[in-house]
Amino acid sequence: MVYADHHATTPLRPEALEAMRPWLAGLAANPSSLHAPGRAARAAVERARERIATLLGVRPEELVFTSGGTESDALAVCGGARAARDEEPLRTRVAFSAAEHAAVREAARSLATEGFEPVELPVDARGLPCRDALAEALDGGTALLSLILANNETGVVNRGLPQAAAAARAVGALVHTDAVQALGKVPVRPAELGVDLLSFTGHKLGGPKGAGALWARAGTRLAPLFAGGGQERGRRGGTENVPAIVGFGAAVAAADAGLSAEAARIGALRDAFEAGVLARVPGARVNGCGAEPGDRLPTASSITFPGADGETLLAALDLEGVAASSGSACASGTPAPSRVLLACGMPAAEVKATLRFSFGRTTTAGEIEAILALLPHLVVRCTA
Repeated sequence: MVYADHHATTPLRPEALEAMRPWLAGLAANPSSLHAPGRAARAAVERARERIATLLGVRPEELVFTSGGTESDALAVCGGARAARDEEPLRTRVAFSAAEHAAVREAARSLATEGFEPVELPVDARGLPCRDALAEALDGGTALLSLILANNETGVVNRGLPQAAAAARAVGALVHTDAVQALGKVPVRPAELGVDLLSFTGHKLGGPKGAGALWARAGTRLAPLFAGGGQERGRRGGTENVPAIVGFGAAVAAADAGLSAEAARIGALRDAFEAGVLARVPGARVNGCGAEPGDRLPTASSITFPGADGETLLAALDLEGVAASSGSACASGTPAPSRVLLACGMPAAEVKATLRFSFGRTTTAGEIEAILALLPHLVVRCTA
């Protein structure tokens, strides 16, 4: 099996597994319990919190552990907007780009039932928010702005986020970014981005599923999503997942330690893959390319094969032992074309002819060559 779907999830890092092993094999007590096993569990959770906070350059108390990226996004968007309106009742607008992950988009849209005004901002051909629409959405009635840091489908990095964040905060709005796909692939420092809320998760960078986090700038109020026992300083009730949080901390540390070298290695493999596709498959097109090397994550290739049936091509690759995707893993299995690519202005027929190949820590040059050896004749077979 050649695994080229690292943006959907990543193999567990050995460092994460080793850190988790004692808590999986032995007693992972409730961290809220006051006895010795409970205190040991609490200490493990707090060590992981401090470890991640140090790597992000933030305070440990600013991190809220969650079950993953979707919950972190929902807590930021819904919890942030509700708290903002509680303080200033006229703040009812929640703005987000048309290229957001469904976790952000659906959270924002759900707020309409509570009297909020969800505003979806149009994007350009690379999936970046249009400046005029962004400026129009920001005023004294804006509760929250959410802009993704790195797109999960195309890998496009929003390098204009700090400027957008500054404009939103200038009118008193909260700013959230979904950094789920970015962390572990490019440097992520909340202070440099200028945001108030930042979501991320463990399984996109070699950690276990079931552990994510939301960074909330000190002083940022959040309305909890549900009532609970007051864990995470009253921001997220529920018993902490000790083994997953410990593994999460170890994975973030391991990813950060080799970030620069690994990004260069994977980026070179990605570039070789794209060059090979363009040379061997007539008409193929890479999506999301920018003018600068850092305009995309080094891990993603969104490629359109005009005339091909993407779902058939995906199945043909699977039968040959290659795992890729047609876009966001959360939307797989649905007949609807990618909302992100449609928002970028791509015709529906071309969206359906687009696949996402994503690479990571375990990707090798041999795997790249294996995919390239298969693609040309499979594309021909799957083209009408």
